[in-house]
Amino acid sequence: MHLLPYSLALSCLLSLAHDHALAAPSPSSSPLPRSIPLLRRSRPHRNSTELSEWLRNQKEYLEAKYTNNPQRKRASGMNLITNQNADSSFYGSIAVGTPAISYNVILDTGSSDLWLAASDGVSTNDDGIPTFDSSASSTFTDLNTSFSISYGSGAARGTLGKDVVQFAGFEVDSQVFGVVTQVSENLLNSPVSGLMGLGFSSIAASGATPFWQALAENDGTLDSPLMAFQLTRFNDVNGAQDLEPGGTFNLGAVNTSLFTGDIDYQDIPDGQEGYWIQELSGLTVNGASVSVGSGSAAYAAIDTGTTLVGGPEDVISDLYAQIPGSQALTGQNAGYWTYPCDTTVNVTLRFGSSSVSWPVSNADFLLEQASRDTCVGAFFALSTSGTSAPPWIVGDTFLKNVYSVFRASPASVGFAQLSDTALKMNGALGAAPSPTVGAVAATISGSSANAGTDRSSSANGATPGAVLGSTLGMWVVALVSGLVGGSMLLV
Repeated sequence: MHLLPYSLALSCLLSLAHDHALAAPSPSSSPLPRSIPLLRRSRPHRNSTELSEWLRNQKEYLEAKYTNNPQRKRASGMNLITNQNADSSFYGSIAVGTPAISYNVILDTGSSDLWLAASDGVSTNDDGIPTFDSSASSTFTDLNTSFSISYGSGAARGTLGKDVVQFAGFEVDSQVFGVVTQVSENLLNSPVSGLMGLGFSSIAASGATPFWQALAENDGTLDSPLMAFQLTRFNDVNGAQDLEPGGTFNLGAVNTSLFTGDIDYQDIPDGQEGYWIQELSGLTVNGASVSVGSGSAAYAAIDTGTTLVGGPEDVISDLYAQIPGSQALTGQNAGYWTYPCDTTVNVTLRFGSSSVSWPVSNADFLLEQASRDTCVGAFFALSTSGTSAPPWIVGDTFLKNVYSVFRASPASVGFAQLSDTALKMNGALGAAPSPTVGAVAATISGSSANAGTDRSSSANGATPGAVLGSTLGMWVVALVSGLVGGSMLLV
């Protein structure tokens, strides 16, 4: 079999755009879980050159994100999940400042910093990116501290500040975040204004406590110190609009209507609380087992800001060896594989000591059709050798198939089987909710380990899928809607 012609080969490759509508219920006497309906954006169509370049950027971006991100001393707290570019991309909206203004941000469990494009540096009159104007907020404080985040395909730079931030019905009144005045070309695409990292503070370039962690560490604010995602699938639906209902994000409790059975929690390995790490303990392809090793050689970051699944070259090669007719791509797309489109591929993953194997459906394994008969697979080889990065990055290709829960105490990740209610949302076209800003159920003061000191923060690759086309196999074309305050509780 030949390599598919690049003109067709990668013209559809990754079209994953998910969005969330953040909904904040009205205040109540006791903390309530908050739900955020997620939105999805339809896949972009690329010619062969664009697709080839896109594939290369996704691989380089993910490698840069994980291989150059220094991990600080462990801080108490947990990393909450964010879905980014699974089927297209997922992002949510937050409200910032006084008066509160909503912004769409990539929700990313693979990083820990919040940043927004600034009105005095990033945007132009015609790019359509909403920007943050610090002078318009009466509660903004400039911390006079430089801030820098680098990606494989670019960088964002600016300064740190703090202000009131609302998200999913909760508020942190002094959240530290980056106000970005310089962004590499194509790092942001309308309508996304920035990124919210949902990892642990130990990997925050700013040294700030992430929004979720500030809430989780404040006793009594959340019913339970966790976040959960249910993501929809539209990558196999013709006629999908730019924005479609993308699922539900919950903060403080799980949504029992979206899963069945028990949530299978597996603790994060000791000392690994930076990313949401799980040990991959089993992998099958159409029923055939593929050896993945054990211990740190099989560590996987569960990353909502990543579209695809990346793993060690030898294991990925063995995986495709179980698919007749598969072939490795070369050149700038080395690390990706093609296989006959008429082949049904069903992959399962198992984590930790669990006896449960979780599926990756054929619809999600098929990343893009490259030619009439040849398709590109959503698992690819990731180079992290010689670094402290985990060898596996498990993104939305997998997460669309499960209900995912990220729990702070004990630090763990849990998966459960999607309910019929959740499954019926796949491919169900509908209107995207509109961002709203409203009352919040609980307000706390934020904190930061290093904010306010005169130093330069830099985290190479610390920001996963927050930038359009910058995160592993996914376009950060996240479209968020339904900001804090609405009543878009999806049940």
